[in-house]
Amino acid sequence: MWIKICANTNLKDAALAAELGADALGFVFAASPRRVTAAQVAAITSQLPAGVEKIGVFDAPDGNAIVRTVREAGLTGIQIHSEFSSDLISGLREEFPDHRIIQTAHWTYQGQSVTAFEERLQALKTAPIDAVLVDTRTATASGGTGTAFDWDVAREALQALAPMRLIVAGGLHAGNVATAIAVLAPWGVDVASGVEARPGLKDPEKLSAFLSGARART
Repeated sequence: MWIKICANTNLKDAALAAELGADALGFVFAASPRRVTAAQVAAITSQLPAGVEKIGVFDAPDGNAIVRTVREAGLTGIQIHSEFSSDLISGLREEFPDHRIIQTAHWTYQGQSVTAFEERLQALKTAPIDAVLVDTRTATASGGTGTAFDWDVAREALQALAPMRLIVAGGLHAGNVATAIAVLAPWGVDVASGVEARPGLKDPEKLSAFLSGARART
């Protein structure tokens, strides 16, 4: 099970997550109370183990700005948290052939059309990406909401993604990550608010419990 601990804002939290066995660490460059700058992240990534993935989360369609940030921050992966753009993804893949590229697909917390969601997922199956991350969108936020989507309703649509890798996010925490894995059988899981003491600051006990809970299903 690939595990990403997202929304890191300081070296202490990021280093602890790596020490506890996280496969990837996320840094949010999108609009968020957890937002960081390329300079802040560069000071963190330069002190992390080489084997841990460092993934930037972006919500702006400016490919040139993303490229600059990836290089300055010392990132090894890119997560696009905005709507899918074939041109953006293709440009990033050409620029970074060896980086992991993840596209977010949002499940709207209320009023989600399963058919419309399936159509969006199908468009991603031929894109030059490494995985699709499904997160919950609410009326006020597109990530870090602490709100889980309906796994049972979404399961059939997500199974149709195969063989594309699926990463599950949205409202995960130590108490429900094992259930999410059992229901959806994803390739990976992603957590931010579920392991926080407050936005931008990790809780060591929650972090350890989440990693243990996710690993227990592998």
